[in-house]
Amino acid sequence: MVLTFDGDLEFDPALFEIRRAGVPVPLEPQAFDVLAYLVSHRDRVVAKEELMDRVWGGRFVTEAAVTSRIKQVRRALGDDGHSQRMIRTLHGRGYRFVAPAETRTEPRPIEPVRYTVSDGLHIAYQVTGGGDLDIVLISGFVSHLEQDWGDPRHAHFLHRLGSFGRLIRFDKRGTGMSDRPSGLPDVETRMHDVLAVMDAVGSQRAVLMGYSEGGPMAILCAATHPERVVGLVLYGAYAKRFSATGYPWAQTREEWSLYTDQLVNRWDWEADMRLRCPSADVPMQRWWAERMRASATPSTVRALLDMNSLVDVRDALPAVRVPTLVLHRVGDALIDVGGSRYIAERISGARLELLDGSDHFVSGNPDQILDPIERFLRELPDPAGHAPALAAVIAPAGSGADDLAASLAGAGGRRCAGPGGRAVVLFDGPATAVRAGLANLHDGGKLGVAIAEVPRDETELDAYGVQVAIELADQAPPGSVWLTPGVRDLLAGSGIATEPVEDGMYRAARCN
Repeated sequence: MVLTFDGDLEFDPALFEIRRAGVPVPLEPQAFDVLAYLVSHRDRVVAKEELMDRVWGGRFVTEAAVTSRIKQVRRALGDDGHSQRMIRTLHGRGYRFVAPAETRTEPRPIEPVRYTVSDGLHIAYQVTGGGDLDIVLISGFVSHLEQDWGDPRHAHFLHRLGSFGRLIRFDKRGTGMSDRPSGLPDVETRMHDVLAVMDAVGSQRAVLMGYSEGGPMAILCAATHPERVVGLVLYGAYAKRFSATGYPWAQTREEWSLYTDQLVNRWDWEADMRLRCPSADVPMQRWWAERMRASATPSTVRALLDMNSLVDVRDALPAVRVPTLVLHRVGDALIDVGGSRYIAERISGARLELLDGSDHFVSGNPDQILDPIERFLRELPDPAGHAPALAAVIAPAGSGADDLAASLAGAGGRRCAGPGGRAVVLFDGPATAVRAGLANLHDGGKLGVAIAEVPRDETELDAYGVQVAIELADQAPPGSVWLTPGVRDLLAGSGIATEPVEDGMYRAARCN
């Protein structure tokens, strides 16, 4: 979005530029931020205290500093304190941007949107910024790579994040500019999109930043692929979408169902933005509505919300061994801050920083989020060795166990040896493992599936989870796949049916 006024002046938040007759006008970054805030709230008077809080992020600043920035902006625009043609001072009240302006929408990202293939689907991605550090942004449940630049505050969030390193973004399958899958993808399957995009841009290791619904995917990726993750940043995230014993900070099923029905049936994305970001003004609400309606249909939104309602990555938290920053606003009305406290307590060494405010979405005072992220990234240690990875372990037993292990390796697993030389096969997630097991199981064979932390570069394993998988396989009757409760929990949203068996274990249903 470009704002034009005073004949040949252009305000371009995506490029952080003021242009006159197409030529950039020099303006200090903080003065630009002052202008951007006034332009974004041009429908009202902005109090001096509000401007100080939003632009300077609560840091101590004198009124003289604000006055100085206003003078800089006026000088750049060809305005002055006497005529006040563009920025008007209302003494004792604040400032207002008053120049007649027209909005010119330019779906012009800084870099082109490109595609890679993940599980046969085309996944849209975009790379901006630059530097030695790679940052992969995993957004909330819906995104749109081109529409994302349409709001000045969201564009500022993306630009500044890209100033910390090479920013890699993508539209998850089913949303935005990416292909729509035929079924409902679970978190583990959608995690493959992260790895496919990283491979496409040549990123060996990256910091993962997941906000809102993107948080669980970032957690699972950090737990299962630590060799690809330098650090983890979570904002406004959660470990489980529904409340449960020991996790009371999420909505009940009834509350979630009501929210889903209202959103899909009313299709009122402006109201949704007011919930997600109470500070959102009318232009931001309109942008959010356009972005969301361009990103997904009502049926897609319902399917995504249904899938998100099944998310549960609590068991993966202790396996995250990378430096982790957890951010949350204490007044967030959409995601309870207790969920972030829970996450930080269960990820070893995680740093929890609680922020003032009630905005959930990142466009609300983005610098308040970005300031601690910048400090965290500067303090990241140099990667040293490979941390253990969380893996799904399948142990075959019964007649033809060796052939079954070979078939599972052919389906994408990594064959290893457990205690006593028993063959086991590793997969990066339980849904992939169980699907491969069900697809290759014959009547005389049987399988046990458990979760274990294992070294990525070793083939002889003795982790406790490996032993559990072998014991499960030995106990299971022929033609069946038995699972631990942890595997069952991580299968949420995968579409794989399970039923309880003896000793608190579960059985996966055979595919028809």
